[in-house]
Amino acid sequence: MAGTKTLTIIKPGAVSHEYIGPILNKINEAGFHISAMRLFMLNRQQAGNFYQVHAEKPFYNSLIEFMTSGPVVVAILEKENAVIEYRRRIGHTDPSKAEPGTIRKMFAESMERNAVHGSDSDENAEIECDFFFSKSERFSIFDKHHF
Repeated sequence: MAGTKTLTIIKPGAVSHEYIGPILNKINEAGFHISAMRLFMLNRQQAGNFYQVHAEKPFYNSLIEFMTSGPVVVAILEKENAVIEYRRRIGHTDPSKAEPGTIRKMFAESMERNAVHGSDSDENAEIECDFFFSKSERFSIFDKHHF
């Protein structure tokens, strides 16, 4: 069974271009519930820990530089089949290859500055959500006792 949550990061380029509202609107239109959200600056250690999986790749250093260049918005999104549905909504990593109407097609500057992060698996979604948010900071629609 597919999971019900995924993590998104609205990256510094999209934040600096004031795309937070339009991106959140696209997320809302797609039927996602935001169960936690935060605006803050990632430091080099946080960015390095989060993107550790890419440490040996040639783009790692520029990714860390970009992700620490300005504020980001981090959010947990909930919906049935959240990872699959959100990846469909954000589009291809390279915005020139993304479908029209996808978040990356509409708001990304380039492949390296692609506007948003989205978890790539249910397992990674859990890890990524836990990286940024404690359980007490979340307001899940799938938890009957959240209000």
